Amino acid sequence: MWRPLLLLSLLLCNDLTIAKATESTQVILLPSQHGDRTCSAPDPNLNDKPIIGILTHPGVGTFDAPHDHSLSYYEKNVSYIAASYVKFAETGGARVIPLIYNEPQERLFQKLELVNGVIFTGGWAKEGLYYDIVQKIFGKVLEKNDAGEHFPVYAMCLGFEILSMIISQSRDILERFNSVYYASSLQFIENANIEGTLFQRFSPELLKKISTDCLVLQNHQFGISPDNFLANPSLSSFFSILTTSADKDGKTYVSTIRSKRYPVTAFQWHPEKNAFEWGSSEIPHSEDAIQVTQHAANYLVSEARKSLNRPSYEKVLSNLIYNYKTTYSGYKGSGNDEAYIFT
Repeated sequence: MWRPLLLLSLLLCNDLTIAKATESTQVILLPSQHGDRTCSAPDPNLNDKPIIGILTHPGVGTFDAPHDHSLSYYEKNVSYIAASYVKFAETGGARVIPLIYNEPQERLFQKLELVNGVIFTGGWAKEGLYYDIVQKIFGKVLEKNDAGEHFPVYAMCLGFEILSMIISQSRDILERFNSVYYASSLQFIENANIEGTLFQRFSPELLKKISTDCLVLQNHQFGISPDNFLANPSLSSFFSILTTSADKDGKTYVSTIRSKRYPVTAFQWHPEKNAFEWGSSEIPHSEDAIQVTQHAANYLVSEARKSLNRPSYEKVLSNLIYNYKTTYSGYKGSGNDEAYIFT
């Protein structure tokens, strides 16, 4: 008795499959079957070929070479960019021009006119020429925005610290924290407004996970506590606190801030490392952690697309990071896996 029923069932299934296939083929149109085959025009108010300038940092940036604080390297005018910052910008759809901090300033600021946004990287230099150059570039960025040109800044780790020093007009604003190579979560402040920030791109699920899971890498010895940040009128009027984090000792510091007036975001964590650095076991590499990196990169470049600066093609090509080679230094399993070194 079961064989006819089985046969009938198979026939019915086949009929349904054929019917479904017929229905699906009826709604699939070849490109030639569409009446209008033209693509929509690009938005003239957006720059689809954005360029990010990344400021180099003193030293060689690799752990296979003498320590970055070595005066011999500093005196020889060596500087570097960790390749992870370059890949980070490229992930968002931008190209990169290196802004070599110790080259003639006239040339440095000519390069600034070729880019649509700037990254201030991590590092250790908080004084001397490097500090002065960051301050001058940041001043130019504010001038550009005040003049109506949308020009974003990402300041990461050391960048966060220097901008805090500049805005607060205090070299003593920073405090000691125990967060060297330490994966952590981000805690959103109460009633945090994430509209218009990179966190607006996060799904509700990822927003929840970044508050409970260790999806970001901290690697710093300095920072600012929320109380001291809010107690400084210059800082609290210029920036809004978005997130805080806790160091290895449970001490809380400000971890993400965004300017209230300008497209300036500063991180006391490393959005670039999750996808591109492998030297520490603390660096998160989960799918959620990679999404954090991708969203952060996409947000920066989306802000840079709003810049209407369109430099000449020839000047851009001769200054792109593609004109330089990376140095691999990942054998020791620490530091930056790759770096661009500028002598």
